[in-house]
Amino acid sequence: MRNEQRLPTRTPESRAFAERVQLAMSLSARLNLLPFDDLSARRELLTEIFGGPIPDSLSILPPFYCDYGLGASFGERVFINQGCYFLDFGGITIGDRVLIGPRVTLSTAGHPVEPAERFAFLTHTPIVIEDDVWIGAAATVTPGVTIGRGSVVGAGAVIAKDVPPMSVVTATSHVERKRLGPEPTAP
Repeated sequence: MRNEQRLPTRTPESRAFAERVQLAMSLSARLNLLPFDDLSARRELLTEIFGGPIPDSLSILPPFYCDYGLGASFGERVFINQGCYFLDFGGITIGDRVLIGPRVTLSTAGHPVEPAERFAFLTHTPIVIEDDVWIGAAATVTPGVTIGRGSVVGAGAVIAKDVPPMSVVTATSHVERKRLGPEPTAP
């Protein structure tokens, strides 16, 4: 992953991250229990989840799941449909007039690829969604991706590399990137 940052586990910083995750997930659970028409309570919880003011024109339909909250920022007239997951530790920037379909996952975090390092670090890289983008239902955007202005991501697509402006991208695929070292032996 390009520009990947690493957070070592079992450190004061990773404990603070874990505490924030607990809070964001608790707030998200409360959000998802609200009556659908309680817009003022929804806005209040979203402000808590994201750690500050959100645009008046932002619309997020529950259920909505967020594991950190402090890494997301929104432009004007953003619409996020039901059942979306934002794993935003690495940062998610969403431009103006963005439409996000139901069950979309934006994931900025992960673990190192090498088996020996997987439990030692959390990795994170920002996602940027530029103005006038439409992301179709059940698409997944992976860490480090920028989706260019005016583009459309088709339903169910898995986006693992940048999308140029004014493009339509679709499909999922299995692409072997590299072979890892030998299989680890069980302890």
